Amino acid sequence: MITEFILNRLAVRINYLSIILLAAGFIFLASCYRLPDRFSAAEELPDIFPDIAGVSIPVNIAPLNFRLDSKPRKTLVTLEGRNSIMKTGGKNKIRFRVKKWHKFLEQNKGGEILFTVYTKNATGWERHLPFSIFVKELPADPYLVYRRIAPGYESWSRMGIYQRNISNFDEDVVLDNRMLTGNCMNCHSFSNHNPEMMMLHLRGKIAGTLIARDGDVIKIDTRTKETKYNCVYPYWHPSGRYIAFSVNNISQVFHSVKEKRIEVMDSESDLVVYDINSNVLIRSRLVSSEDSFETFPAFSADGRELYFCSARKENMPSGYDNVRYSLCKTDFDPDSGTFGRKTDTLISEASTGKSISFPRASPDGKYLMFTMSDYGNFSIWHKEADLYLLDLSSGSYHPLDAANSGDTESYHSWSSGSRWFVFSSRRIDGLYTRLYLSFLNEDGTATKPFLLPQKDPDYYDYSLYSFNVPEFVRGRVRYKGRSMINAIGSEPKSVIFEAKD
Repeated sequence: MITEFILNRLAVRINYLSIILLAAGFIFLASCYRLPDRFSAAEELPDIFPDIAGVSIPVNIAPLNFRLDSKPRKTLVTLEGRNSIMKTGGKNKIRFRVKKWHKFLEQNKGGEILFTVYTKNATGWERHLPFSIFVKELPADPYLVYRRIAPGYESWSRMGIYQRNISNFDEDVVLDNRMLTGNCMNCHSFSNHNPEMMMLHLRGKIAGTLIARDGDVIKIDTRTKETKYNCVYPYWHPSGRYIAFSVNNISQVFHSVKEKRIEVMDSESDLVVYDINSNVLIRSRLVSSEDSFETFPAFSADGRELYFCSARKENMPSGYDNVRYSLCKTDFDPDSGTFGRKTDTLISEASTGKSISFPRASPDGKYLMFTMSDYGNFSIWHKEADLYLLDLSSGSYHPLDAANSGDTESYHSWSSGSRWFVFSSRRIDGLYTRLYLSFLNEDGTATKPFLLPQKDPDYYDYSLYSFNVPEFVRGRVRYKGRSMINAIGSEPKSVIFEAKD
């Protein structure tokens, strides 16, 4: 009885002690984020990286963690929304808790969030000019798939296809070349943002094209005696039955001036369409002219048209800077797998004096986004490359000024809702490509883009990899490198060539 009495009293004391410690913890946290009573008012915005002032974000995006490059001794931040307020702090880095961040976004979706940053240095506290971000109710597709590779020219070491959950900081590998004896992999692509329908090319000793549909993975050899070269740039038909490819003979040369590094060019290029069901590679003279370079195919949202880029053939490499691509289209009948009788030029290089690459139709069929540079088709090495938008109903087009920068904007893709898009840019340092997200307004203008968030704001300083070929998908890719081993190690299946001229 005495022992039981002592134990009961001890339990009560422990409970009291727990309550006291918990209360003290809350008081401590509250005091940590208590705003200063005295401060000076700065007349400029805080010097934060990444720059998030004025951006629009999807309600399902990961926390916009940032750092202050002035390296203050202490930082406090308030976030004021229409329906709630949040405070946090740190030294020179601000990191938001994922769950708390998403709860706050959900409470304030469709509205504006006001950030106010206070920094403390040797002379005391300073309050910087506040800035806003805007939370769109429409989410972006939950995953991004991209290739991570070190910038280079002739060779590579480690590379891989990765997927990122945009709601948090989880990233995992789809396929890594350490599984493939160091082989190159490229041009991953998805059908209708479906993670269960994808393809990618393998190069080197185990060369071939992997196509994954509904749990099955096949490996094909896309090179035929009629087409001479392997298939390169892909685009899925919305039905999932076809994949349009370019067939390119690609080479590269180096510049002797420091302002430019390299030119990547085609000496030959045509278009073909692969029928997955029948294993047939279809060619039409409409998109495989001996007098032209045709490249970068893209089906329309309804699958009844094929957009592509076409340029007059030049002697290469001497005529590399005379090659300018126009934006063209032709009809395509998915029932018969046949092309139309003619091609139409939507935007002519004669009218722009520039060169078009990477046409991508919005899933709702309203717009077509493309990249435009001074010449050529490998825009990632062109500092002047910018994003443009074509209104498919009116035929008018314009630069996406808010999304563009003074450096390269290149590969881009749409989210399935037709409003969010992601693109690669070299705006930070001119060398590494990073991923930016932007929203397309009703009037066809873009919002200020934001850098793909990372848990550590210093991530992009110490990462030695470029992010390229970003693709939005509606879910997590379940195909893994190890589950693809049998297909990867097998002999590729030869395709059947069929000319439909």
